[in-house]
Amino acid sequence: MNESQFVEAALSNPLNRAILERLDALNAPDSWLVSGALFQTVWNRLTQRPPEYGIKDYDIFYFDRDTSWDAEDAVIKRADALFADLGAPIEVRNQGRVHLWYEEKFQVPYPPLMRATDGIDRFLCDCAMVGIRPTGAGYDVYAPRGFADIESLTLRPNRLPNYHPDRYLEKARRWKELWPEIIVLPA
Repeated sequence: MNESQFVEAALSNPLNRAILERLDALNAPDSWLVSGALFQTVWNRLTQRPPEYGIKDYDIFYFDRDTSWDAEDAVIKRADALFADLGAPIEVRNQGRVHLWYEEKFQVPYPPLMRATDGIDRFLCDCAMVGIRPTGAGYDVYAPRGFADIESLTLRPNRLPNYHPDRYLEKARRWKELWPEIIVLPA
Protein backbone atom coordinates (compact mmCIF):
# COMPACT_ATOMS: atom_id res chain seq x y z
CA MET A 1 0.00 0.00 0.00
CA ASN A 2 1.34 3.40 -0.92
CA GLU A 3 0.36 6.83 0.39
CA SER A 4 -2.27 7.56 -2.25
CA GLN A 5 -3.92 4.16 -1.71
CA PHE A 6 -3.94 4.81 2.04
CA VAL A 7 -5.59 8.23 1.58
CA GLU A 8 -8.16 6.82 -0.84
CA ALA A 9 -9.07 4.04 1.62
CA ALA A 10 -9.18 6.41 4.62
CA LEU A 11 -11.45 8.81 2.72
CA SER A 12 -13.90 5.98 1.98
CA ASN A 13 -15.24 6.73 5.46
CA PRO A 14 -17.62 9.68 5.01
CA LEU A 15 -16.91 10.86 8.57
CA ASN A 16 -13.18 11.10 7.86
CA ARG A 17 -13.90 13.02 4.69
CA ALA A 18 -16.24 15.45 6.49
CA ILE A 19 -13.81 16.00 9.37
CA LEU A 20 -10.95 16.71 6.98
CA GLU A 21 -13.10 19.07 4.90
CA ARG A 22 -13.79 21.12 8.05
CA LEU A 23 -10.48 20.74 9.89
CA ASP A 24 -9.07 24.12 8.82
CA ALA A 25 -12.23 25.81 10.13
CA LEU A 26 -11.36 24.52 13.61
CA ASN A 27 -8.57 27.13 13.68
CA ALA A 28 -6.30 24.88 15.75
CA PRO A 29 -2.62 25.04 14.80
CA ASP A 30 -0.88 21.98 13.37
CA SER A 31 -4.07 19.89 13.40
CA TRP A 32 -4.37 16.31 12.15
CA LEU A 33 -6.98 13.57 12.02
CA VAL A 34 -5.11 10.60 13.51
CA SER A 35 -4.95 6.92 14.31
CA GLY A 36 -7.98 4.61 14.56
CA ALA A 37 -10.30 6.66 12.38
CA LEU A 38 -7.75 6.16 9.62
CA PHE A 39 -6.17 2.73 9.99
CA GLN A 40 -9.41 1.07 11.10
CA THR A 41 -11.22 2.51 8.08
CA VAL A 42 -8.51 0.91 5.94
CA TRP A 43 -8.93 -2.38 7.82
CA ASN A 44 -12.66 -2.17 7.13
CA ARG A 45 -12.04 -1.70 3.44
CA LEU A 46 -9.57 -4.60 3.37
CA THR A 47 -11.98 -6.88 5.24
CA GLN A 48 -15.07 -5.69 3.36
CA ARG A 49 -16.83 -4.16 6.35
CA PRO A 50 -18.72 -0.85 6.42
CA PRO A 51 -16.24 2.08 6.58
CA GLU A 52 -17.28 3.21 10.08
CA TYR A 53 -17.40 -0.28 11.61
CA GLY A 54 -15.68 -0.64 14.99
CA ILE A 55 -14.31 2.91 15.16
CA LYS A 56 -14.64 4.05 18.78
CA ASP A 57 -13.88 7.73 18.15
CA TYR A 58 -12.28 10.20 15.79
CA ASP A 59 -9.14 11.78 17.25
CA ILE A 60 -7.86 15.19 16.24
CA PHE A 61 -4.42 16.21 17.45
CA TYR A 62 -3.16 19.76 17.29
CA PHE A 63 -0.22 21.59 18.80
CA ASP A 64 -0.45 24.88 20.61
CA ARG A 65 2.20 26.31 22.95
CA ASP A 66 -0.59 27.68 25.12
CA THR A 67 -0.86 24.75 27.54
CA SER A 68 -3.70 26.16 29.60
CA TRP A 69 -6.81 24.08 30.04
CA ASP A 70 -8.89 27.11 29.03
CA ALA A 71 -7.19 27.30 25.63
CA GLU A 72 -7.70 23.59 24.95
CA ASP A 73 -11.28 23.75 26.20
CA ALA A 74 -12.00 26.57 23.75
CA VAL A 75 -10.80 24.37 20.86
CA ILE A 76 -12.85 21.42 22.15
CA LYS A 77 -15.96 23.62 22.25
CA ARG A 78 -15.30 24.88 18.71
CA ALA A 79 -14.94 21.25 17.57
CA ASP A 80 -18.17 20.27 19.30
CA ALA A 81 -20.01 22.97 17.35
CA LEU A 82 -18.17 22.37 14.06
CA PHE A 83 -18.74 18.60 14.01
CA ALA A 84 -22.04 18.34 15.94
CA ASP A 85 -24.08 17.27 12.92
CA LEU A 86 -21.80 14.29 12.24
CA GLY A 87 -23.08 12.35 15.25
CA ALA A 88 -19.67 10.79 15.88
CA PRO A 89 -17.53 10.94 19.02
CA ILE A 90 -14.68 13.33 18.22
CA GLU A 91 -11.83 13.86 20.67
CA VAL A 92 -9.60 16.89 20.28
CA ARG A 93 -6.33 17.12 22.22
CA ASN A 94 -3.54 19.69 22.32
CA GLN A 95 -0.32 17.69 22.12
CA GLY A 96 1.44 20.67 23.68
CA ARG A 97 -0.10 19.86 27.05
CA VAL A 98 -0.12 16.03 27.19
CA HIS A 99 2.97 15.99 29.40
CA LEU A 100 1.00 17.90 32.05
CA TRP A 101 -1.48 15.07 32.72
CA TYR A 102 -0.08 11.87 31.19
CA GLU A 103 2.12 10.70 34.06
CA GLU A 104 -0.65 11.10 36.61
CA LYS A 105 -3.07 9.12 34.44
CA PHE A 106 -0.69 6.37 33.27
CA GLN A 107 2.12 6.38 35.87
CA VAL A 108 4.79 6.84 33.20
CA PRO A 109 6.67 10.09 32.44
CA TYR A 110 5.90 11.78 29.16
CA PRO A 111 8.27 14.37 27.68
CA PRO A 112 6.98 17.70 26.39
CA LEU A 113 6.27 17.52 22.67
CA MET A 114 7.18 20.08 20.02
CA ARG A 115 4.53 19.39 17.36
CA ALA A 116 1.37 17.35 16.87
CA THR A 117 3.15 14.60 14.97
CA ASP A 118 5.28 13.91 18.05
CA GLY A 119 2.06 12.62 19.62
CA ILE A 120 1.47 10.33 16.64
CA ASP A 121 4.98 8.93 17.17
CA ARG A 122 3.96 7.84 20.68
CA PHE A 123 0.99 5.64 19.81
CA LEU A 124 1.17 2.13 21.29
CA CYS A 125 1.41 0.28 17.99
CA ASP A 126 2.96 1.04 14.63
CA CYS A 127 -0.24 0.73 12.59
CA ALA A 128 -1.79 3.53 14.68
CA MET A 129 1.02 5.96 13.84
CA VAL A 130 -0.76 7.80 11.03
CA GLY A 131 -2.24 11.22 10.49
CA ILE A 132 -3.84 13.17 7.65
CA ARG A 133 -4.48 16.88 7.29
CA PRO A 134 -5.81 18.91 4.38
CA THR A 135 -3.62 21.14 2.26
CA GLY A 136 -4.58 23.42 -0.57
CA ALA A 137 -3.62 20.76 -3.09
CA GLY A 138 -4.84 17.65 -1.28
CA TYR A 139 -3.53 16.09 1.91
CA ASP A 140 -0.41 15.83 4.01
CA VAL A 141 0.12 12.33 5.36
CA TYR A 142 2.28 11.52 8.34
CA ALA A 143 3.15 7.82 8.60
CA PRO A 144 6.61 7.37 10.14
CA ARG A 145 6.33 3.56 10.04
CA GLY A 146 4.67 3.40 6.65
CA PHE A 147 1.60 1.40 5.70
CA ALA A 148 2.79 -2.24 5.65
CA ASP A 149 1.37 -3.12 9.09
CA ILE A 150 -1.95 -1.46 8.21
CA GLU A 151 -2.18 -3.37 4.95
CA SER A 152 -1.23 -6.69 6.58
CA LEU A 153 -3.57 -6.06 9.56
CA THR A 154 -0.64 -6.41 11.97
CA LEU A 155 -0.37 -4.98 15.47
CA ARG A 156 3.27 -4.36 16.34
CA PRO A 157 4.13 -2.68 19.65
CA ASN A 158 5.78 0.73 19.52
CA ARG A 159 8.30 0.37 22.35
CA LEU A 160 8.98 4.02 23.11
CA PRO A 161 9.63 4.96 26.74
CA ASN A 162 5.90 5.48 27.39
CA TYR A 163 5.06 1.96 26.14
CA HIS A 164 2.47 0.12 28.25
CA PRO A 165 2.29 -3.63 27.50
CA ASP A 166 -1.00 -3.92 29.39
CA ARG A 167 -2.62 -1.10 27.41
CA TYR A 168 -1.28 -2.59 24.16
CA LEU A 169 -2.84 -5.97 25.03
CA GLU A 170 -6.10 -4.32 26.10
CA LYS A 171 -6.40 -2.57 22.74
CA ALA A 172 -5.33 -5.73 20.91
CA ARG A 173 -8.08 -7.76 22.60
CA ARG A 174 -10.75 -5.19 21.74
CA TRP A 175 -9.60 -4.92 18.15
CA LYS A 176 -9.23 -8.71 17.72
CA GLU A 177 -12.90 -9.10 18.73
CA LEU A 178 -13.89 -6.60 16.04
CA TRP A 179 -11.37 -7.66 13.37
CA PRO A 180 -10.52 -11.35 13.99
CA GLU A 181 -8.24 -11.25 10.93
CA ILE A 182 -5.64 -9.04 12.61
CA ILE A 183 -2.27 -10.43 13.63
CA VAL A 184 -1.22 -9.43 17.14
CA LEU A 185 2.52 -9.51 17.78
CA PRO A 186 3.66 -10.16 21.37
CA ALA A 187 3.69 -7.29 23.82
